[in-house]
Amino acid sequence: MVVDFGRTRRDHSPLHIDGSTVEIVKSTKFLGVHLAEDLTWSLNTSTITKKAQQWLYFLLRLREAHLPPPILTTFYRGTIESILSNSMTAWFGNCTASDRKSLQRVVRMAEKIISVSLPTITDIYTTCCIRKANSIVDDHTHPSHTFFTLLPSGKRYRSIRALTSRLCNSFFPQPSDSLTTWSGKFLDPTSPILHTAVGSTGQYKESPGRLPHSPEDQERT
Repeated sequence: MVVDFGRTRRDHSPLHIDGSTVEIVKSTKFLGVHLAEDLTWSLNTSTITKKAQQWLYFLLRLREAHLPPPILTTFYRGTIESILSNSMTAWFGNCTASDRKSLQRVVRMAEKIISVSLPTITDIYTTCCIRKANSIVDDHTHPSHTFFTLLPSGKRYRSIRALTSRLCNSFFPQPSDSLTTWSGKFLDPTSPILHTAVGSTGQYKESPGRLPHSPEDQERT
């Protein structure tokens, strides 16, 4: 697969390895994610949507078996939501509005089956970004650890400069903005950030998040 964003289209000479020509393809699958040569995500989104819709059938059968909402919610999170959020931080930010509507349609169908309120596809993405950012900030050996640095105030994260919309909508600027936006709320133990499915009704209850390297963490260290 050849990724070329040049202003003029040109033919690329084939790559030869051990005398064999490597085939040039329009898209490829890597770690469960479909990559296109123009770096659009419509193919990946349609594949994920079809796979998640197949599991809606089993969710419907479980409801017909009169299983309680908490069991249905657990099944949804372990199957459908897991499929929708697979490597989400890599591709969701640059999805088109049409792709996001297709993903959200699956969530709405699951809501109707379970009869509980579920996090939207955007809420799932935000949670994934914050969780991923937390893990990167806590791991000083991570190659991307330097992208998350606090300002001298120690309360806000330095924004990443992005000159293109593709980079602006990608993973790294998103959690930096989210952690900065939520910094005050992370310090509040009553602030809802992350979603967990608990309770006898199967409803999603929001549980407090944590700001990595907050002033409290710095005092303990």
